[in-house]
Amino acid sequence: MSAHGGSNRRPEKSRRCKRIALFGGTFDPIHAGHLAVARAAVRRFHLDCVYFIPCGRPPHKHRANLTAFPHRYAMVALACAGEARFAASLAEAGKDMAGKEVFYSVDTVRRFRRAAAHRGDHLYFLLGADSFLHIRGWRTPDELLTLCDLIVASRPGFPSAALQRAVPKGLRIEPGARGQAFTVQGGRGRRCKAAVYLLDTVASHVSATEVRWRLDNARSIRGLVPARVEEYISQQGLYQR
Repeated sequence: MSAHGGSNRRPEKSRRCKRIALFGGTFDPIHAGHLAVARAAVRRFHLDCVYFIPCGRPPHKHRANLTAFPHRYAMVALACAGEARFAASLAEAGKDMAGKEVFYSVDTVRRFRRAAAHRGDHLYFLLGADSFLHIRGWRTPDELLTLCDLIVASRPGFPSAALQRAVPKGLRIEPGARGQAFTVQGGRGRRCKAAVYLLDTVASHVSATEVRWRLDNARSIRGLVPARVEEYISQQGLYQR
């Protein structure tokens, strides 16, 4: 027995803090471009895990024929199955797991941040440059931009000045440290600061729109989506008239 009345068992080693990225989207369907962005982020930021989060009913997109959530989640899960650092998340599946509820990115990120802070993990939010340019139209973008660091995937040579112009008024933009495009500070009186990184090493021309068009016109999608996803789409008869 030890001096404190416990056993002689050695104390467990402290848990290593993890670097986690959240990657949300409709993923209708998930394709090679999504995976290329996530792989590039893993390499550059030494991420331990990228959570792919299929959205429920997207607040900013009103495409009437959005594929049912269970199918979109299943395709994401299949795409992540062969990737050690990827995981499919049900964070926006809703209470009935049908993905019919509207979830806002700021709420999802806030939930993940609470868990990350408790464990001491470092959290990133991964999104495309086109999405960032419209971030003022998102729900409470000033809070979202200070909840965690952001990784903005863009084409090579994308100007960070364009991203700075999209930052909501009331937030202070400061020069970034090494590797950072810039930092964002402030927001409703809170002393928050987040870094914005440009991930400009990905040049993929694949889009979900193209994948859906090809399927609707009986064209091949080989190489545009993972083989498991292609097989699932065929089995379920998705995106076909």
